[in-house]
Amino acid sequence: MDLASIIGIFSGIGFVCITILLGSGLGLFWNLPSVMIVVGGTFAATLIAYPLADFLSIIKVTMKVFLFKIEKPADIIANLVEISNKARKGGLLSIEGDIADTSDPYLAKALQMTVDGVKTADIAAVMQKKMTLIKKEHKTGYSLYSTMGAFAPAFGMVGTLIGLVQMLANLDDPSTIGPKMAVAMITTFYGSVMANLFFLPMANKLEGRSGEEIANMTIIYEGVISIREGEHPRLMEDKLNVYLGEGAKTTSED
Repeated sequence: MDLASIIGIFSGIGFVCITILLGSGLGLFWNLPSVMIVVGGTFAATLIAYPLADFLSIIKVTMKVFLFKIEKPADIIANLVEISNKARKGGLLSIEGDIADTSDPYLAKALQMTVDGVKTADIAAVMQKKMTLIKKEHKTGYSLYSTMGAFAPAFGMVGTLIGLVQMLANLDDPSTIGPKMAVAMITTFYGSVMANLFFLPMANKLEGRSGEEIANMTIIYEGVISIREGEHPRLMEDKLNVYLGEGAKTTSED
């Protein structure tokens, strides 16, 4: 579970609510028509922008913001080096047991093709295609939230314009101008909060996590190709360590 996302959302909501309570009651900031125009308009526009299947994946995408587990690159490299040492000493068939032990289907498929004697070029093509598909899937997820982050403030402004039109149509009663102006501005408030506290931060979080997953897949890709080509494990390790920070280099013994 990602504590940073949970703490960020709850603290953000808390700060907004406390700020409101310091000057008025929360009820002053509740208006159902404003919620309808901002939330309904944002989702409606997103449905126009994306296929229904992509839009319905929003629940799965949202869960990924809060529930995310990824293997450390250093651990992946250490595992690949161990497999490489085993293949170098006992041949490619000796790593067949590692296929059943791995929980990563991407690595398992690559190792299986290696054991089966598939050509290096064909292994590379399959792995690259899989990475491309994963990148596309990830992009759909975080761009969905980026799009909603752009639509929400726009519909907040639409709601404000609707409120202003209704206010101007009743200028014969000056006592209603203040309350109606306040209601008109609430939609802009809703749109800004939704975009800047939820949609855009979630899009950034998902994009960053996509980068982490693709980086791990790249490490696996280069490691498996090195194993298939019979490169020395130490050389492979040095190549893969490039993906780590200076303080996180892995070391191994032949």
